[in-house]
Amino acid sequence: MLIQQLLNGLVVGGTFAVFALGFTLLFGVNHILNMAYGSVFMWGAFAGLYAATALKAPFIVALLAGMLAGGVLSVLLDFVAFRPLRRRHAPEFSYILTSIGASIALVALAQKASNTAVWQFPADTFPVVIHEFLGLQVQRLQLIIVLSAVVLVAALIYALYYTGLGRRIRCVAHSEGTAQLLGINAEWVNIQVFFISGALAGFAGVLIGLAFNSVHFLMGEPFLMRAFVIIILGGLGSIAGSLVGGVIIGVVQTLAYAYISSAAADAIAFVILFVIILIRPTGLFGKPGAVMRVQRQ
Repeated sequence: MLIQQLLNGLVVGGTFAVFALGFTLLFGVNHILNMAYGSVFMWGAFAGLYAATALKAPFIVALLAGMLAGGVLSVLLDFVAFRPLRRRHAPEFSYILTSIGASIALVALAQKASNTAVWQFPADTFPVVIHEFLGLQVQRLQLIIVLSAVVLVAALIYALYYTGLGRRIRCVAHSEGTAQLLGINAEWVNIQVFFISGALAGFAGVLIGLAFNSVHFLMGEPFLMRAFVIIILGGLGSIAGSLVGGVIIGVVQTLAYAYISSAAADAIAFVILFVIILIRPTGLFGKPGAVMRVQRQ
């Protein structure tokens, strides 16, 4: 029973990590706590649902539709909400307030469009296959979520440190002014970062919508709160920290649900966060003086 619960916690942690990746990337590069990220995640899930229902698209196409919708919506948010603030060198708190307003608007639109109903993917969107190993049970979709988290972390780290785009992103994360002096188009890099972040949100939205068989206008809010805990626990701006932090929170909450109470699950996660921050103020993978940058793992 304990091993099964640990496995369940690993799956839940992978789910949290998939959600937190784009949130971490955007914070590490643009130093923005994007409170509208949960809404982008939610709209990505709705886009994937629309592709699977109205267009009768297979799973892969629905997943790509969610990623495209999330990426485009994230770029639009940058143009409307964040770019004007960047040009005026507005304080960081202005970004938080602006993103909260954008989130409220996006949630209200989704509430109107969905009539506050909870929507579900068609039963044949992804086959329900349960794998058994040494008495443990796990669904194929859950395995895909966990593997996706690992693969995405590895891919992001490789892209950031071993590609030209990654070098430009890290340069802009360090200083937009310095990047422009080196001939880097900082605005174009920001567009790419916002698109990647939104695409990751859409990717997570479709997978999590399928895993819980539920898509609704408030689905992003609880994940956004956990993403805060994860990125602080793992280290601000740390891609690998998102994976480790997500797994820790997922396992802790699953064990708390199983052996203590559902009401205590979130409280225990925050207590663990508090203790770790007391020991390591920059988080598990954070580095002193570099918490506002995309960090080398």
